[in-house]
Amino acid sequence: MKLKGNQQFEKIEEVLQLGDFTYRLNDNNIYSIPYQNEENLNKLIQQLDPILLTNEYTYATYSVEESERFANFVRYEQLRERIMNWPLVRVINEGLFTQHMQPIVQLTSEEVFGYEFLVRPIPSELSFNPGTLFSFSQKAGLQSVLDSQARISSIEISSKFLRNGVKRFINFLPSSIYDPNHCLKSTLYAVEKYGVQPEDLIFEVVETEKIHDIDHLKNIFNVYQKQGIQVALDDLGAGFATVDILRELKPNFAKIDRAIIDHCDQYTEKQTKIKEIVNVADAYGIKLLAEGIERKEEADLCAELNIPLAQGYYFGRPKAEPDTNVFTFANLKEERP
Repeated sequence: MKLKGNQQFEKIEEVLQLGDFTYRLNDNNIYSIPYQNEENLNKLIQQLDPILLTNEYTYATYSVEESERFANFVRYEQLRERIMNWPLVRVINEGLFTQHMQPIVQLTSEEVFGYEFLVRPIPSELSFNPGTLFSFSQKAGLQSVLDSQARISSIEISSKFLRNGVKRFINFLPSSIYDPNHCLKSTLYAVEKYGVQPEDLIFEVVETEKIHDIDHLKNIFNVYQKQGIQVALDDLGAGFATVDILRELKPNFAKIDRAIIDHCDQYTEKQTKIKEIVNVADAYGIKLLAEGIERKEEADLCAELNIPLAQGYYFGRPKAEPDTNVFTFANLKEERP
């Protein structure tokens, strides 16, 4: 455990002494605290939390079974998240998940345009909620690892099921990409390894976080587009993905948020909002996709408003193998999970 800044060393040592923990403090203000078992470790964390969780300058790492090989130092709260949720760390580090594919259709031609790839548990491995996994990865400082693992697994699985020309929408978190050129190396390696065409890839910004640095996101888009990879903005019209952001970023694709699409045939204010988005997209050559469609009336209105692409349970649910029979509408009779 490495301490920076004005730390209350006396309080930490008092906690360690009262808890009967052995420890060493070197000349660089780094504490080494061995622990015997999981119960002992949880006790240590519980007693250090009141002091360390309030200080952003505390960094920590670990080694296993008295090994001299330590992991990288990370913020204490991140290491704490990893220790308390170690099974999820294993899922991320070892890529113990698969991808399901949800069809994206062309409303005018009634043909499949592509598929969105969505992280799902492997039946034989740990079960998890995908949203929980991504949220945990951010708290634990593992979002870059998860982002890379998910991107590569999407490319690999897509090569097994989809022919060239079918688009693959793959999610990514902007905060996970510190250097887009470095990130792109592993992506292009996977593209070459699995025989996927770069122009079939569409990297989609997951709008679960505020876009703090618009210039950084622009740089990511530019780097990908120079390699023939297209980009998309998700959840347009909700949260931080505003029409102004659309004008600023000018992605190849933009997905209209499901909250706007839901029963849009019944609400004039939603129709007005959609028309505004369509006008901006047309002005910048951005292809729109309506997501979350569950009713024929929604699909018909979107086609009438010149939205070319659509996605939702009305056309098909995420599945382990691509669903090509998307205009049977049989899924309308199924209950939502």
